[in-house]
Amino acid sequence: MQNRFLEKSLWGFLLPALLCTLLFPLPSQAAPRLQDVGEELVIVIDPGHGGENQGTIENNHEEKTMTLVTAMAMYQELQLYENVQVYLTRTTDQELSLKERAEYAASVNADFLFSIHYNASENHELFGSEVWVSSLSPYNGYGYQFGYEFLTDMRDKGLFLRGVKTRLNSAGIDYYGIIRESVALQVPALIIEHCHVDEQRDAGYCDSNEKLEAFGRADATAVARYFGLKSSALQVDYSDYSLAEVPLGGIVPKTLPDTTAPDVCEIAFSSADYEAGVLSLEVAAADYDSPLLYYSYSCDGGRTFQPREPWPGSDTLTGNYSDTFTLQLKVESGICPEVIVRAYNLYDLYTESNLYVSPETFLYGQKEPEDADQEESSLTGPEEPKASLEAASGQVTLSREVSFLAFLKISLGIVVFLMLLLVISQAIVYTKRKKRRRQRNQQYQQRNDWGETKNQHK
Repeated sequence: MQNRFLEKSLWGFLLPALLCTLLFPLPSQAAPRLQDVGEELVIVIDPGHGGENQGTIENNHEEKTMTLVTAMAMYQELQLYENVQVYLTRTTDQELSLKERAEYAASVNADFLFSIHYNASENHELFGSEVWVSSLSPYNGYGYQFGYEFLTDMRDKGLFLRGVKTRLNSAGIDYYGIIRESVALQVPALIIEHCHVDEQRDAGYCDSNEKLEAFGRADATAVARYFGLKSSALQVDYSDYSLAEVPLGGIVPKTLPDTTAPDVCEIAFSSADYEAGVLSLEVAAADYDSPLLYYSYSCDGGRTFQPREPWPGSDTLTGNYSDTFTLQLKVESGICPEVIVRAYNLYDLYTESNLYVSPETFLYGQKEPEDADQEESSLTGPEEPKASLEAASGQVTLSREVSFLAFLKISLGIVVFLMLLLVISQAIVYTKRKKRRRQRNQQYQQRNDWGETKNQHK
């Protein structure tokens, strides 16, 4: 009886639990530290580029030199932690293939290879820090947990975060060679892109060796937190440090490539201050696969776009961003703005909004001539009557001069006209007199002819 009672009690407990599990599946759990390493940790730091492979040389920088400075500072800082061996793939201006770097890491049984880089973009418009990780499990999860720590430090520095993400080639495998070659040898690897050397918002973070070294020390701190290291010299202990949650499968969905542009981007009129030259528009956008990262706008119907700005509320670590925000544009006087907004996602794909055309031209800061004259007159003060009289006197004098000249011209015209009339009349009189004289002569001649004829008839 007692056994049967216990059996019923057990089933009474397990059956509801089983039903709850089936109806309400447990969420994916997170490992405090996904990567398990032994007592002695081996880290390989890879200063990107080298030799004839300079890397980016934008804005008077040389990436191969920058990465070596940062890597050396990272190396020196990690040497201060206990139970860790640190190696460098190169310590001089040496050119190495990606495969050689990965093989070196494998030869020293590296627990992780960190490839150090600085960034630049084709159109010099990207800014921020990012980490590229493998798309394969469990290396994806390893990379995400470290990348989260690294980007947290970069945000504290004031840098914009472009996220922890993966990139695939046409064959559907990891695009970046250092990651692909390392993972093939079962060495976890990732790429650290500290900032963009060719963009003004990032350039100030990497314009001296001191700042490059500061990046290296920050990298080392992120590594120490990731592996739970401790240092008596630095008086820090990260043994119990908790990392970002990662699904048990070791793949973080938000790190996977998004190959589609944002799903929605719309703008609508909010308000316009034509006297101040401010146009306010409501912007609404969404991407269902990755967070929105930047926005840019055009005021000339899409012919030219302003530099990118951070999307409000964008947080690539949480995947959050604001669905809507108010965009205030300063419009130059004399412009009738035709506005288009672009929304960019984590992989720099964008969607353009509808076109908004202002119903009015913004006109401000310009005075009509009459208004300007009135304002000038109002500022004249007590001297206004004198100035007005002087101006009036000048106008009267000028008017008199113009009237006299006009009178002379008219008088001269009348005289010339009268003289012409006199000449014409004299010519007419002369012609008439000449005609009468001719007629008299003809009559006299006729009389003579008639008298002679009469005498002949007698």
